[in-house]
Amino acid sequence: MSTGISGSPMAPPDRAQPIKVLIVDDHAVVRQGLRTFLELHDDVPSDDPSALPIEVVGEAANGVEAVDLARRLQPDVVLLDLVMPEMDGVRATSEIVRSSPRSRVIILTSFGDDDKVFPAIRAGAQGYLLKDIAPADLVRAVRAAYLGEVQLHPKVAKTLMSAVAATAGPPGEHTPVSHEELTPRELKVLQLIAAGLGNHDIAQKLVISEKTVKTHVSNILSKLHLTDRTQAAIYALREGLASEEKR
Repeated sequence: MSTGISGSPMAPPDRAQPIKVLIVDDHAVVRQGLRTFLELHDDVPSDDPSALPIEVVGEAANGVEAVDLARRLQPDVVLLDLVMPEMDGVRATSEIVRSSPRSRVIILTSFGDDDKVFPAIRAGAQGYLLKDIAPADLVRAVRAAYLGEVQLHPKVAKTLMSAVAATAGPPGEHTPVSHEELTPRELKVLQLIAAGLGNHDIAQKLVISEKTVKTHVSNILSKLHLTDRTQAAIYALREGLASEEKR
């Protein structure tokens, strides 16, 4: 998706180097909780090359501190709240993206309304998650964002897809290729992507490995000439393929 989301490819990960994370929230209890989530759930499966270790390198209590620390520490991922004193998360995102271009900003907030989501993404956020996210899912999101993947909470993804679909015209009008090229299993994976499920949840629902899901997703993107799973979800919505299944 091109709505201000940075998703440029990165060099192959070096497993000797942890993912450096900066936590930004005006509540000390929340910052401590996030640090604990990341440290306690920082399991690194030996058979998963993308499961890199995570290191919290700093904490900030407002947007001004966040911009300063990001410039000095050059973190790989910034977990950033939206509503903060001195400088809000949208402006801080824009400043961080400008001064620390390799840092991936993930908005982590309690607000999923349109008036919050769209400005943050236009400012350059790599992802937008809500604070009800499970600890293990947060760890996966940090690793995925580091590798350049867009991270959206299912509710946020649906908001974005609905907004795009509302101005996309009738089904099929903008379709680059036919989904008939997909296998039945790939079509099912596409439907679950559109329902807002991540690879881990899709693997559990279809009783297959997460590695197999990643292969299916790669095949789907290649066959449909799309660049990421958000575009795949929008494609499914436009073509009337979206599943009614929920997370």
